[in-house]
Amino acid sequence: MKLYYSPGACSLSPHIALHEAGLAFEAVKAPTKTHQLDDGTDYYTINPLGYVPLLELDDGTRLREGPAIVQYIADQVPEKKLAPANGTIARAQLQAWLNFIGTELHKGFGPLFNPATPEEFKKITTDKLLSRLKWVDGELAGKQYLMGDFTVATPYLFPVTGWAPRVGFDIPGFPN
Repeated sequence: MKLYYSPGACSLSPHIALHEAGLAFEAVKAPTKTHQLDDGTDYYTINPLGYVPLLELDDGTRLREGPAIVQYIADQVPEKKLAPANGTIARAQLQAWLNFIGTELHKGFGPLFNPATPEEFKKITTDKLLSRLKWVDGELAGKQYLMGDFTVATPYLFPVTGWAPRVGFDIPGFPN
């Protein structure tokens, strides 16, 4: 397998999942700013959308979208319990977390990376992010991980919240 990633991006999530799963893979740097691989290949020829992560299986099949990738990885080694079994309420709860992180947090940070975003919109964005992060902090009360036990949801939250200092967004001292 090959995992196309960019340092500091959400592709850290499947990178962590692959390590936790103990699966062999090749990490291929695909910088989101240049879209050029180390060998000079234009990343758009691999992923026309140009973003990471992208997981390429040994048979050439390519899978995009971090939440789909991490669930696929988890399902390859069910004994590691990186995701609850398909068809269970716990799996649906994992998918709810992955969707929440993707839509409410990940996409919420997007405008803060764009220098053309007007300051008044950045204020609206940061206020919304703060309210979402406050809720997450409450959900983490008494737990080490989002779902109690370690699942592929927590490694998605990790890089997304790590973007805050990179965009000048101060996350207040949430205890959890």
